[in-house]
Amino acid sequence: MTATEAAVVGAGPYGLSIAAHLQGKGTSLRIFGPVMETWLERMPKGMTLKSDGFASSLFDPAGRYSLKAYCAEQGLPYGASYPPVELDVFSSYGLWFQQRAVPQVETALVAKVERANGSFAVTLETGETLEARRVIVAAGVTHFAYLPDELRLLPPALLSHSSAHADPAALAGKDVVVLGGGASALDLAMLLHEAGAQVRLLARAPSVRFHAGGEKGPHPLTYLRRPKSALGPGWSTLGYSRFPNLYRHLPDDMRLRILKRALGPSAGWTVRPRLEGKIPFLLGRSIVAAEPESGRLRLRLRDREGGEEEIRTDHLIASTGYVADIDRLGFLAADIRRDLRRLGAAPVLDAGFQSSVPGLYFAGLAAAPTFGPVQRFVWGAKFAARRIAREFA
Repeated sequence: MTATEAAVVGAGPYGLSIAAHLQGKGTSLRIFGPVMETWLERMPKGMTLKSDGFASSLFDPAGRYSLKAYCAEQGLPYGASYPPVELDVFSSYGLWFQQRAVPQVETALVAKVERANGSFAVTLETGETLEARRVIVAAGVTHFAYLPDELRLLPPALLSHSSAHADPAALAGKDVVVLGGGASALDLAMLLHEAGAQVRLLARAPSVRFHAGGEKGPHPLTYLRRPKSALGPGWSTLGYSRFPNLYRHLPDDMRLRILKRALGPSAGWTVRPRLEGKIPFLLGRSIVAAEPESGRLRLRLRDREGGEEEIRTDHLIASTGYVADIDRLGFLAADIRRDLRRLGAAPVLDAGFQSSVPGLYFAGLAAAPTFGPVQRFVWGAKFAARRIAREFA
């Protein structure tokens, strides 16, 4: 077997930023996975990022390859807060960053990670096996796509997760119900409507929220009450974005509770005028039964007062988010997953992102129960990359 100090699993914003920082410390490494796959293949075409421009960069040690630098080179508009970052711009930027900062990415998928003589044996889908002293798992969120239990047995023709809809035009002419009240649900509902689908939005919450924003932004005095941060406005949000290592020291139950409630469902400000009044919002309702019927889907809904109604649709899209469950990472050997200490379904990590299995690290969504909401956003890659590189050094 060939040998390397580190194997990075995943070539999205986290994997690329971590690899760039490890290289800056002189660490020998190999990095695997299709570059920016989630953004190129799983996000709906036409969406804009929820995060501002200043919070949407990947991170190299010298800071040379920022989104601002890319836009300047390409002659594209850029602003710290306005205009919003378009998906195709961010995806192309990620490829540009990779070509300059981590040109050696290997697009082969990792098939298996096993322990071997104090190191790890990493087997690729190509059949090659290499030895790595340490493994950093920076798997994309699509590994953790969540479907409610009551929906999981429905056939794929009637049910899908929002991560399966990069091309909203594929459902043009269909009757579609989008389940969820967060940014991905509202973005997707808007793009499906504009692509020619008959769309209804279904959510348990009694209302939906949109971020304030625009070219002028909020009044300067607003920042005294709700200071700006990479994750959005507010003092608590500022804390999550700047002090993830302090978050790690909170009691376990408090961290999980904050992670569940912080930065609740809301869409970007650009979505509101393109969606409100354009499609029906079925709010304050939950699904109590879902059954196939003559090639369509019959949904029985219950409102907050206990009243029930039925609707029928061609397809239900569950925009129900992502849950970090290590058992969903099938490339990790069963004995590794068994030996991982967990907080909920996610791994317990130390200050350097290392798990209870020595030499095995996690970053991104899997690290959010340890380091907080910042690990759910691109901005969190900066902290993860610096910490892991410092740990290796």
